[in-house]
Amino acid sequence: MDYQSIITFFMEMAGTIAFAASGAMVGVERNMDIFGVSVLGVVTAVGGGMIRDIVLGIIPPNVFTNPVYALVATITSCLVFLVFYWKRQLLEGHMRLTYDRVMLVMDSIGLGIFTVVGVNTGIRSGYMDNVFLLVFLGTITGVGGGLLRDMMAGVPPYIFVKHIYACASIVGAVVCVYMNRFVGNVEAMMVACFIVILIRYLAAHYRWNLPRLSHNESEK
Repeated sequence: MDYQSIITFFMEMAGTIAFAASGAMVGVERNMDIFGVSVLGVVTAVGGGMIRDIVLGIIPPNVFTNPVYALVATITSCLVFLVFYWKRQLLEGHMRLTYDRVMLVMDSIGLGIFTVVGVNTGIRSGYMDNVFLLVFLGTITGVGGGLLRDMMAGVPPYIFVKHIYACASIVGAVVCVYMNRFVGNVEAMMVACFIVILIRYLAAHYRWNLPRLSHNESEK
C-alpha cells in the first residue's frame, strides 16, 4: 500500500467507527435489541459506500469483498450497546445532553470522512473531470448511511430536519474536488473533511437551519 492508500484506509476506519457508533446509538434510543442495534450500526457505516459503489458499477460493492469494514462496524455497535446496557442512565436527565453531543461528534466525523472518501473513490475510478459526479459520490457516501439508518429506525431522516447536514457534505465535496487540482490528494481530503466537520459544529452551535414552511404558513 502506498502512502495515500494508507491514509485513506485509516480515515475509512475512523469514519466506520464514528458512523457505526452513531447508528448504534439511534438503535439504543429506539429500544432495539443487540441485533437491531448492530444492524443499524453496520448500515450507517457502510450504506453510503454501497450506494456509491453501485453508482460506479462496482459489483459486488467493496463491503462484500473486503468485510473488515462490516466487522469493525459490528464490533463498535456491540460495544456501544454494552455501554448503554450497563449505564442506562446515559439516556436520561442531564446525561441526555452528553448523549446529544457525542451523537453530533460521531455523526460529524463520519460525515466529513466519508464525504472525502467518496470523492476520492470517484477520482481513483477515473472521473477526475466529472465534477458533478464526484460531488454526488461524495455527498451520497457521506449521507447515504445516515439516511438508511433513519428510515430503518422509523424517524425523520436527519439530513432533512437537523441543521446543515447534506449541505455541509456538498460544500466539503466541492472543496475536495477543486483542491485536488492544486494540491495533493491527501491534503485535499484533510482540508475538506475539516471543513465539513466545522460547518456541522457551527450549524449545531448557532442553530443554523435551512428555510422551511411551518404548518401555519403552509395553510395561509
